[in-house]
Amino acid sequence: MLTYDVTLDRVDAHGARAQCKSACIAVDSALEGRDDAFNPAELLLAAVGACMLKNIERVAPILKFQYRGVHIAVHGERQDAPPKMQRITYRITVDTDEDDHRLALLHRNVQQFGTVYNTVSAGTTLEGSIARGGLSPTTPCDQRS
Repeated sequence: MLTYDVTLDRVDAHGARAQCKSACIAVDSALEGRDDAFNPAELLLAAVGACMLKNIERVAPILKFQYRGVHIAVHGERQDAPPKMQRITYRITVDTDEDDHRLALLHRNVQQFGTVYNTVSAGTTLEGSIARGGLSPTTPCDQRS
């Protein structure tokens, strides 16, 4: 069985740090919010997207699926009472020359074999699509926090 460990430490009234292995990310724990850190709901959405991306990296060699890049957009809708993520939708864009059947096969593998994907989908509506397309350049972010 695989296990995972993450620690979080309060920095001040405006935020915290989450640490795992040698990685560290800023966490928005401020009541007023912060633009330079992920809040807990955004961390959940990032975890869903990262799970899908990791699954693509894992299954592409098995499927001999050729691609040049991937972009994943994840959207969450929160209900207030009780507070929970009511619905999560996503769109995976893959820069590939593979046909539609192969793209659908990749998507089924992403949905079927993701630890975070399966955990989240058991407790909320999680749905999305996969499409072929070119990728726009993204602005790199500083991973140090």
